[in-house]
Amino acid sequence: MKKILLIIFAIGLNFNLFSQEKIAKINFETTEIDYGVIEKGSNGIRDFEFTNDGNSPLIITNVKSTCGCTIPKKPNKPVLPGESEKIQVKYDTNRIGLIRKSIFVSSNAQNSTVILRITGKVTNKVNSTGLEKKSKSLIEEEY
Repeated sequence: MKKILLIIFAIGLNFNLFSQEKIAKINFETTEIDYGVIEKGSNGIRDFEFTNDGNSPLIITNVKSTCGCTIPKKPNKPVLPGESEKIQVKYDTNRIGLIRKSIFVSSNAQNSTVILRITGKVTNKVNSTGLEKKSKSLIEEEY
């Protein structure tokens, strides 16, 4: 009886040693990008770079933002283990005000949902001297 249990245990141990679970792991260099203070109409494209640190191909299934003013673009092909790729985010910089948006990334990775964030502030064009005549009074001006 002891020999049979020992044989079953040895066989089970061999299966565990030789079977590695294939898992994709997504690892972003950063999950937040700060645009800083930028002028209206300036370049709103930024890239979130990531690496597949797993041992299985990584497939980005969906990338969506919390607002129509932020357009994310995902890779179209699987990211092989050890390879790097990027998710491009384009913010509409014609909207004046604070930037606080989230981008949700869904994939087949071990951490299947990752939240990326962009922050910053879009302002009107900066006056060179600050003494230029304004077209509206402070009461009429919109913020």
